[in-house]
Amino acid sequence: MALTGKHIIVGITGGIAAYKTATLVRLLVKSGAEVQVIMTPNAKEFICPVTLSTLSGKPVISEFFTANTGQWHSHVDLGLWADAMVIAPATASTIGKMANGVADNMLVTTYLSAKAPVFVAPAMDLDMMAHPSTARNIELLRSYGNHIIEPAEGELASHLIGKGRMEEPENIVKVLDGFFSDRQQLSGKRVMITAGPTYERIDPVRFIGNYSTGKMGYAIADEAARRGAKVTLVSGPVALRPKEAGVEVINVESAREMYSECISRFNDCDIAIMTAAVADYAPAEVADKKIKREKDDVPQITLVKNPDIAAALGKEKRQGQMLVGFALETNDESANALGKMKRKNLDMIVMNSLRDAGAGFGTDTNKITVFTRDERVIEYPLKSKPEVACDILDNIALLSACEVSD
Repeated sequence: MALTGKHIIVGITGGIAAYKTATLVRLLVKSGAEVQVIMTPNAKEFICPVTLSTLSGKPVISEFFTANTGQWHSHVDLGLWADAMVIAPATASTIGKMANGVADNMLVTTYLSAKAPVFVAPAMDLDMMAHPSTARNIELLRSYGNHIIEPAEGELASHLIGKGRMEEPENIVKVLDGFFSDRQQLSGKRVMITAGPTYERIDPVRFIGNYSTGKMGYAIADEAARRGAKVTLVSGPVALRPKEAGVEVINVESAREMYSECISRFNDCDIAIMTAAVADYAPAEVADKKIKREKDDVPQITLVKNPDIAAALGKEKRQGQMLVGFALETNDESANALGKMKRKNLDMIVMNSLRDAGAGFGTDTNKITVFTRDERVIEYPLKSKPEVACDILDNIALLSACEVSD
C-alpha cells in the first residue's frame, strides 16, 4: 500500500466518534504507517489514551510537556516529522480553532506547524453541522488547502437522523492511501504550466491586461508537484506564490516574454498545461514616457497580434508529449473549445464559461468541462480550484495511461 513507511499524525478531539479512531489507528498501522496520536484534553473523556498508545506503539501526546518529567513535546518537530495529519473526529470547536488560529492546545498548535497535508473528518450533530459558522469555518479550512473528509448521514448521538457522522475509519484510510498513490502519478515527469494574465505596456504606467488572478494555474502547479512532478510555472503578474516548495517559478510580464520562455522549455517537458490568460494583442509602439492627457486630442493605439503560444507548441509537439489548453468562453462554448483543441493540436482542453456563476476570473471556484482527443467529454459541477486541479490532473493521467496502452 502507498501508506507503507508514512508518518501519520492522528489528532483526536472531544466527540463521541472518538471511539472509532481506535480502529483508524489500527488500520493505519496495519497498512504500514507509523502513527503518532495527539489528543485534546476533552478527547481523553471519550477514549482512553492507553488504548491508543497500545495500538500505535507510541506514547500518546496531549499536553505541551509531560507533567512528571517535564519533557517538552515540540509541535514544530512533529509538524516536520509528519507526511500527513488526519484529525478524526474533528469537532465544531476544534474546526473553529483551526480555521481562526486559536492555538490553545497541543493539537491545534501542531496543526499550525504542520508542513504536510492535513485531512479533517468532521463529526457533530446535524444542527451544529448545518450552522453557518461551521460551514464558514470548514470552507476556510478548505481554502487553506486542507482536505475535508465529508461526514456521512445517519443516526447521530442525539438519535436524530442527518449529516454529521464521522466517515468510517476504513474509508478514511482509503482517502489517505489514494492521496499517496496519486502523489506517485507524475513521479519523474517534467510539467510546464502557464498561469495568470499578461500585461502589454502602453507607456511606463499603463498596460492592456485582463482579470486573471492565476489561482487556477497555481492550484494545478501545486497539485502536480504533490503528485511527484518536477514543475516549472511560467507566471504572469499575480499576487500568489506556490504552496509546494518544489515548484520553480519563472516570472514574466508580456505575452512575448511568456512565449519565449515556453518555447525554450517545451522540448524538455513531458506535459504542458496552458492556463494563462494571454493577451491576443499588444500595442504596436510603447511610449517611453507617460502619455499626457490633452485637452481635446484622444491618443490612438494601434494593436498588433501577439504570438499564439499554445498553437506554436502544438506545432512543435513530439510523440509522447502532452499539451493541454484552456478555453474561457462566453458563447457557443463547446463548439469553440473543440475547434480550438483541433486547430492547436491539443491533447485535451478545459472549458469554462463566464455564464456559469462562480467560474472564471477572480473566483476561488470553477466549473469545467473537459474535452479530450479520444472524444471523451466530462462535465464537472462547481468545485474549489484545488479540487478542479485534481480533476484536470486525473484526466491527464488517464489520457497518458490510454496512450501507453495503445
